[in-house]
Amino acid sequence: MTDDEPVTHQVLDRVFHLRLHRPPANALGLALVDGMQRALDEFERSDARVLVITSALDGFFAAGADIKLMASFLDSPGAEDFADYGERLRAPLHRLATSDRPSIAAIEGLALGGGLELALACTLRVGSHTARLGLPEVKLGLIPGAGGTQRLPRLVGRGRALDLLLTAREVSAEEAHAIGLLDRLVEPGSAEKEAMALAGTLCERSGAALTQILRCVDDAHEEALELGLAREAERVTALFGGTEAREGLRAFLDKRRPNYV
Repeated sequence: MTDDEPVTHQVLDRVFHLRLHRPPANALGLALVDGMQRALDEFERSDARVLVITSALDGFFAAGADIKLMASFLDSPGAEDFADYGERLRAPLHRLATSDRPSIAAIEGLALGGGLELALACTLRVGSHTARLGLPEVKLGLIPGAGGTQRLPRLVGRGRALDLLLTAREVSAEEAHAIGLLDRLVEPGSAEKEAMALAGTLCERSGAALTQILRCVDDAHEEALELGLAREAERVTALFGGTEAREGLRAFLDKRRPNYV
């Protein structure tokens, strides 16, 4: 794997570091999207506990869908080529959003359109004060098509999501953090370092427990409260019978750090 490829990755201390590199702005063209799919294949085969997504380009996390590519589909009968592109774009985002392992987007600069949808598909978002985020699709007579209309309101609430979606305005890193769109706000140039440190912290936790927290919190958004509570109870009971909970409890009593394999 070379730096000329749009997506590269490496595993560092059980953190899978995925880096986007498609100049000039990390537009989500087919090569980049398919590269993410291959990287996620490697992530799922690896023993990495957490995935971190960063950009190799100054000023951009990802600028969104490939508009030139989309324009080439305008004469496609029934917009079939555009529909195929949308499916290929949504596929890696869906895998991120439903993964049993947490993911973190480290955002410096612009995260717009599909780029923000990529960040929304991650478990957590770390951004520096240089970050600017938005979903400008309405300016093109379109709507976000890779999860933006669904994941954004779940994250920031209906009113705030509609404000961003209907106006297409970009928000500063400070506003994004205030409304919950960014989970952590750091100094310029520090997003990757903070994301990797956060990933390192998560790697110290029980992988089984992290997975069940992800599923329980998803249930809180998607299921009735009583059903979510029932599933939570089932999962905590199942965890209690597992080896990682036994290690965690014994380590607490022994006043030592747990050793989760």
